[in-house]
Amino acid sequence: MSAVSNGARRRRIAVVGAGLAAARFAQQFLESGGEAELTLYGAEARPAYNRVLLADVLTGRYDPEAITLPYGEPGARLRTGTEVVAIDVRGRTLRLANGESAAYDELVLATGANPVLPPLRGLYADGELTAGAHSFRTLADCARLAEDAVRARRAVVIGGGVLGVSAARALAALGLPVEIVHQAPHLIERHLDEQAGQALRRGLLALGVDVYPGNRARALHGDGRVTGVELANGYVLAADLVVIACGARPRTGLAHSAGLAVRRGVVVDDCLATSAPGVYAIGDCAEHRGTVHGLAGPAWEQADVLAARLSGADPAARYTGSRPLARLTAGPLEYAAFGEVGEDLPGTDVLRLADATRGSYKKLVLRGDRLVGGILLGDLGTVGALTRAYERDDPLPADPLHLLITQGAAQW
Repeated sequence: MSAVSNGARRRRIAVVGAGLAAARFAQQFLESGGEAELTLYGAEARPAYNRVLLADVLTGRYDPEAITLPYGEPGARLRTGTEVVAIDVRGRTLRLANGESAAYDELVLATGANPVLPPLRGLYADGELTAGAHSFRTLADCARLAEDAVRARRAVVIGGGVLGVSAARALAALGLPVEIVHQAPHLIERHLDEQAGQALRRGLLALGVDVYPGNRARALHGDGRVTGVELANGYVLAADLVVIACGARPRTGLAHSAGLAVRRGVVVDDCLATSAPGVYAIGDCAEHRGTVHGLAGPAWEQADVLAARLSGADPAARYTGSRPLARLTAGPLEYAAFGEVGEDLPGTDVLRLADATRGSYKKLVLRGDRLVGGILLGDLGTVGALTRAYERDDPLPADPLHLLITQGAAQW
């Protein structure tokens, strides 16, 4: 932690980014008694907000203002619509898009991630996304998509991960027939096993969403506006609305240009420090011990650790990694997944329950009396107890069946 220098000048902490991780850091820093001139630089025109809830904004469940995040105001200053275009780590200054320079003593990179846009033929027209094609990462994206959905007749979502399933569910709730094209063998393959993916597919079908797993989109058809999505096998799905939901890539351009160590993300140690003195990184842009989490939980944990260190509340705080929980709450499609959920993990036993009537699927992966992973789909009644046991590495009872049992379930 840098001491105040130049007489009475206050210590200056700059945060590049104004998303979930940035807002959490600023809030926790000030609540922990941190004293500094704290400024968040957000490229978007809106204040910090929770991207996890974008699908619920699309359906109208929440107004955009309802997902706004606290960022430690009035103790922290948020500069919206202010993009940082360069960092001078030696001079400890930022250059802004408007030509202004801003000095800092410590810098926190919370630049997040960019949506991955695959090399689809016809995706762009005159350097912009073709009319009817949308990414789904920001509130501005959400507003454009909602406006387009009013006039649309059929939608295709390219990508069946967490974001793609959320977008498809939201569009179906708006009354559109929706189809998901997903390259992997089953939905949300990063978090769910095949049986859970199939159960999720059945749940989506009941909502009016069809799924094409094991398929790759290769082109968009249309003349001025999307009319269809061509698959790798040549089949064309009719659509006048397309959402690209192919994941996100850490936004590392600023860090790379500044000479910081970058692999997949901005490389940080257990102090969340980068390779440059006084520069830290948290959230979706950070790579810790070879892992970029890309989830809200780890981003909050990193923000809390860094806030504790820089505020002086706990200068010895360390981030040693996360045991993240992936969660989607969408009525009958709700699920939670954590830890290792593979089938052939050495030294593990698997307990699996299915309830076809309720459309639920539950799986625990055990190593001895410890829980190393789990999936709950369609019934999250026991998720709190299970995730606590997982996060704390607590021993489970001799018969853990009661942690999953549902009347009428069939044991697999």
